[in-house]
Amino acid sequence: MQISHFGALALFSLFASTVFGITMRDTPKKMLRYGIYCFALFVGSGIVVSWLMYFIAH
Repeated sequence: MQISHFGALALFSLFASTVFGITMRDTPKKMLRYGIYCFALFVGSGIVVSWLMYFIAH
């Protein structure tokens, strides 16, 4: 089984945002919200950076 670049990005984002949510906030509701926020930022910034690299290369 091979994982795509986007799949690897999403998997890393999931694990990192889970750790960030648990360690950076106090209540479960805040943990979940911060984890989702971090996940969205990770994936969004990955997509933006990949498009920038695409336009720089072409």
